[in-house]
Amino acid sequence: MIVTLTMNPALDKSTRTLTVTPEDKLRCETLQVEPGGGGVNVSRAIHNLGGESLMLYTAGGMSGQEFEMLLQAQGLPNQRIPIAGNTRESFTVFEESSRHQYRFNMPGPTLAEAEWRQVLELLAALPQPDYLVASGSLPPGVPDDFYALVAGQMAGTKTRVVIDTSGRALRTLVQHPAPVYLIKPNLAELAELAGEDLNDDEEIVNAAQRIVDESGIQQIVVSLGAGGVIVVDDQRAARQRTPTVPIRSKIGAGDSTVAGIVLGLARGLPGAEAIRFGVAAGAAAVMTPGSELCRRADAERLFDLMQRNHVLEYL
Repeated sequence: MIVTLTMNPALDKSTRTLTVTPEDKLRCETLQVEPGGGGVNVSRAIHNLGGESLMLYTAGGMSGQEFEMLLQAQGLPNQRIPIAGNTRESFTVFEESSRHQYRFNMPGPTLAEAEWRQVLELLAALPQPDYLVASGSLPPGVPDDFYALVAGQMAGTKTRVVIDTSGRALRTLVQHPAPVYLIKPNLAELAELAGEDLNDDEEIVNAAQRIVDESGIQQIVVSLGAGGVIVVDDQRAARQRTPTVPIRSKIGAGDSTVAGIVLGLARGLPGAEAIRFGVAAGAAAVMTPGSELCRRADAERLFDLMQRNHVLEYL
């Protein structure tokens, strides 16, 4: 079983316009609205790839009701954790003339201590999943070490904890050793953790290796965008390159990568192939418009291509 946790979900709203200019009224296309946020997107991508997961998320207010209705309409197994505040919204505009995306992410509602502690109590009461994916930002009011608390609560169980976050939540997780199976920072996030610029594969590997050596994190998958990923654990480092695909939107690519990796592992794929499937899912996601995630047919076609032509390169 795979469980995902999203502490700061968002109603993802996206549209398109010819050009983005100040002061003018911008004529936009039809607004697209999707349930989003780290773990929510991971669960949606797992569903797209033919897998199943249980989605846990906080939600409140009128926007939270709309969020829940969207999930129910998509038939996704989910459990809402009620909060007093309104679920946040995010807004993306695709500028057709330049093919640039403008992304506006709101901070989210402030959670009371009783609300975020309720999440920990729920996790403790659930049957132990094989994988717990805690993903996305932490809303105001939630302590920076929350993900370390989540991982610590899974200590001594069969559950592999996968965490995909950034900023203070990621720094605190690294600084407070916890039994985490995998994290997936991008290059900028890893450089921030390292406190220095990372200019080549050797520097990336060394920075990731220091984190593995000094924390409870078993494996780091460093996302390099079109460059694929670099995977580092306590034994070796390798690069998995990604095939070139047409880019329509980068929203959800990282979440699709996590979904592919975890689903691959849950299906019993060897580690290298699970990473490859994750990269294929991430590449498939950038081929879709707006906030749409990966499509199964694209991910499986790219995975088959990568199995033949894009094997792991050990560093």
